[in-house]
Amino acid sequence: MLRQIEGIVIKSRDYGETHKIITIFTKDAGKITAIARGANKTKSKLSAVSQVFIEGDFLIYLSKGLSTVQQGQTISSYRHIREDIIKTAYAAYLVELTDKLMEERQPDPFIYKQLTLTLNWMNEEEEFMIPLLMYELKLFAKGGFAPVVDQCVNCGRNESLKSFSIQEGGVLCEQCFTRDERAVLLHPKIMKLFQVFLHVGLERIGSISVKKENQQLLRTLFNEYYDVYGGFHLKSRRFLEQIDLL
Repeated sequence: MLRQIEGIVIKSRDYGETHKIITIFTKDAGKITAIARGANKTKSKLSAVSQVFIEGDFLIYLSKGLSTVQQGQTISSYRHIREDIIKTAYAAYLVELTDKLMEERQPDPFIYKQLTLTLNWMNEEEEFMIPLLMYELKLFAKGGFAPVVDQCVNCGRNESLKSFSIQEGGVLCEQCFTRDERAVLLHPKIMKLFQVFLHVGLERIGSISVKKENQQLLRTLFNEYYDVYGGFHLKSRRFLEQIDLL
């Protein structure tokens, strides 16, 4: 079946000398793996649209096995992301995480919209950590391992939330925070951010001001949480860690 589908290339690898196998996260058909024949040839019309981060309009012959890209037209190349090594590294992390956690042929227009909004934000703005964290937490929920953030993971109380516990899998209230001596005490405003990250779409956010040290704290917590519950090894995480060492 031949279909015109909007999507973002989230994975690309060479297949033989001239072809590419690409994974496209699409708005209406979910994640699709397809062959782009001749995409490695210099003059190929599929060369540009077979690169990771490309948002495009694809004409794809869908089959039960490996689909085939017939045509493709670029909607956005996210040029500013590609020109910045830090943004490139984080965008690579986002699309790899998307590839790992989204099932084949299972459409999710909401997650697709959040990914495009996040990439657009990263492309246009210097500060992008908060939108990135928002998308991550929604993906964690899609993968079935998001932390409990609306109430105490131990007693269910939704007041006086005090700390975040990786061991317990969510937030703890002031009566239960002693259950985990390694739980990280957080300011109430940071606690509320967890709920915003999980439930609010980026389209509803005008601007978010979070101190650099708090952004780094959240980044560390998300990394450590994923290491415990995520289950998939991410090559892009290693690259990010190497950049942090520079």
